[in-house]
Amino acid sequence: MGLLYDDAVIIRQSEKEDEPSLITVNCPDKTGLGCDLCRIILYFGLTVVGTDVSTDGKWCYIVFWVVGRPSTRWGLLKKRLMGACPSFWLACGMSSYWAELQPSKPPDGFLLKLCCNDRSGLLHDVTEVLCELELTIKTVKVSTTPDGKVMDLFYIIDTRELMHTKRRKDDVYDRLKAVLGDETSSCDIEIAGPDISASSQEPSFLSDAIIEDMFNIEMLEKHHDDSIAFKRPSITFDNLLSPSHTLIQIVCQDHKGLLYDIMRTLKDYNIQISYVRFTTKEKTECELDLFIMQADGKKIADPRKQNSLRSRLEMELSRPIRVALISRVPDSELVVANPVESSGKGRPLVFYDITLALKMLNKPIFRAEIGRHVIDDREWEVYRVLLDEGDGNSVSKKEIEETVWKMLMSWG
Repeated sequence: MGLLYDDAVIIRQSEKEDEPSLITVNCPDKTGLGCDLCRIILYFGLTVVGTDVSTDGKWCYIVFWVVGRPSTRWGLLKKRLMGACPSFWLACGMSSYWAELQPSKPPDGFLLKLCCNDRSGLLHDVTEVLCELELTIKTVKVSTTPDGKVMDLFYIIDTRELMHTKRRKDDVYDRLKAVLGDETSSCDIEIAGPDISASSQEPSFLSDAIIEDMFNIEMLEKHHDDSIAFKRPSITFDNLLSPSHTLIQIVCQDHKGLLYDIMRTLKDYNIQISYVRFTTKEKTECELDLFIMQADGKKIADPRKQNSLRSRLEMELSRPIRVALISRVPDSELVVANPVESSGKGRPLVFYDITLALKMLNKPIFRAEIGRHVIDDREWEVYRVLLDEGDGNSVSKKEIEETVWKMLMSWG
């Protein structure tokens, strides 16, 4: 991370439940910093009700007004936000020093193997423990045997990078054993070598029907369903108000991760943000003013570039996540997809929300997996969950899709 002032991130918790807490970030700037911070805030389950961002291209000052939960770990949140901030040396132009401080290789992956008796909501309970322990689930393969046993394989990354220690592994074992509550259960963690890493991340085949239903823009617009999509946002470009920046004004529906969806889109386009004002209206609508410029320091004057960015933002804000329940007689398969950032990071807590929604519906999961697919030059993280329709609990296709969508998109 490099050297940072202790007050680079300051969190002031609200004294009243109906008032937001205040997070201020004061550190060197970099392209995509807003995206990285918003992703962390989303991971901690905080509701962003307002933000102000200002930067001169070298140093930035960001304020988030957020609503937390009684269980919010504010100290850990500050630590993670500090970890996303560039060092003081970067602002001084000492890029060589900054490069030396960066990790030389990506973190090790680990294979978590679980075997136990199946029960309702088990997969969500295990996922919840892994999230609380800051273990990122990269891929998962879950299967149920005819005799009621489950075999779960999780390919995970330890955010704390301590999984090589006995203390960390024992902590994971103890937490999982407490959730499994089964004397016959087994749990094992081993480092994933190159062969295991490659095979565990190899996605299954996606049929043409799934690709057509979930990723064909024309089909999505033709069969627009307001229950699993938002209305198209209003997006306007203005190059007259500022002599050096393009102003983008957005009016859209609020949803969980809204600011993250905007920031990751601008990061993918390598757009520099100089100022942001974000406000909510009537709890369901948001207004944003963004003063931006291209990586070369110029306005976005080319109509083709404006239309490209506008189209992408419209799609990301109306369908930030794709949800579909597909019939696979005699069972049904729930498919959820979200775009992957250019940095390779996926949206946080998607699998957590999916499994929670299915647990609420009391829908047993027969098999589940996470994989990545490149479709039309974009990488997607695809979650596939095969539901057991022989349990006698009949839930309509529409109810399942809506419940999963609301869990993923509503602050709750």
